[in-house]
Amino acid sequence: MPDLENHDDIRDGVARLCADFPDSYWRALDADRAYPTAFVKALTDAGYLSALIPEEYGGSGLPLSAAAVILEEIHRQGGNAGACHAQMYTMGTLLRHGSEAQKQQYLPQIADGSLRLQSFGVTEPTSGTDTSALRTTAVLDGDDYVVNGQKIWISRSEHSDLMILLCRTTPLDKVEKRTQGLSVLLVDMRDAKENGLTIRPIRTMMNHATTELFFDNVRVPAKNLIGEEGKGFRYILSGMNAERILIAAECIGDAKWFIQRATAYANDRVVFGRPIGQNQGIQFPIAKAYARMRAAELMLHEAIAMYQADKNPGAEANMAKMLAAEASWEAAEACVQTHGGFGFAEEYDVERKFRETRLYQVAPISTNLILSYLAEHVLGMPRSY
Repeated sequence: MPDLENHDDIRDGVARLCADFPDSYWRALDADRAYPTAFVKALTDAGYLSALIPEEYGGSGLPLSAAAVILEEIHRQGGNAGACHAQMYTMGTLLRHGSEAQKQQYLPQIADGSLRLQSFGVTEPTSGTDTSALRTTAVLDGDDYVVNGQKIWISRSEHSDLMILLCRTTPLDKVEKRTQGLSVLLVDMRDAKENGLTIRPIRTMMNHATTELFFDNVRVPAKNLIGEEGKGFRYILSGMNAERILIAAECIGDAKWFIQRATAYANDRVVFGRPIGQNQGIQFPIAKAYARMRAAELMLHEAIAMYQADKNPGAEANMAKMLAAEASWEAAEACVQTHGGFGFAEEYDVERKFRETRLYQVAPISTNLILSYLAEHVLGMPRSY
């Protein structure tokens, strides 16, 4: 195993915090499709959401391994970090590519929670994962960019003050490569909502505050351009390895939750005069799910170690995300089967977590695209799309 810090003190602290937000808290939120405001505030106040922001900007300056532990433990304790995990890593685009003035202006407020950078505007209805084909445009007009277009599957938009927005500043027919001409803007959503931005909620199978966005001549100050105009695609890509790794950590946390719940129920549930966990038909799926989880966890540790050593963990980050998502889903299946009919009852929380963990084979990148990446960039096969 790579030599990584265990961060046991952080894990214990997150576990203690989560104890104040038991299953009943998450169950009520899910029923009402409400945002976990109190939970997010507690995480913010404890400094966990600013873990990756350097100390000079008011954060904790912790390594990625610590952030992974925070998110894993939230899921391991039965919660869901989807409501706030973007506050942890979306600021990476600003940190890596923003000007010093931008970082000084925004990062301290993001660190203390007075500004919420939760929203990441990339995906569009017509382009999906084909980011180079996006149609949202930003045209420079005096001291402002004028933004028009549409985004979809944008989480937490109603609960964010700022958004990292990818848009086209040079028409597609005016660039040599499709990935050129894309730029990143830091949008103040408080102003935008009063001046042409419409947010439309989308009901989904999990409570993730998902929305669709419509930009109608929204003016964004030119000074909010992050980095250089036309190089935004590269800026967005540079943060995806961290995102893949942290989502994989959440999946590992889910898998551990399912395995623990399944094991406990198998030991306690007595049918035909014996615990159902005594039957190999119950034991084997849980044991297999545990083995799959551990294998995925080792790949996750490898990806983190490479990231922290400033190596390119593209393949490892993608494999960690894919394997962890598959492991969490296998553990979810085993947990539902172990519980039988009770697995479908809201009071056991299995069905809620079952719905939530299914997302990760689709988002933030689908399993098929990860396989395409591995085939092309690792195995040297022809590009398939």
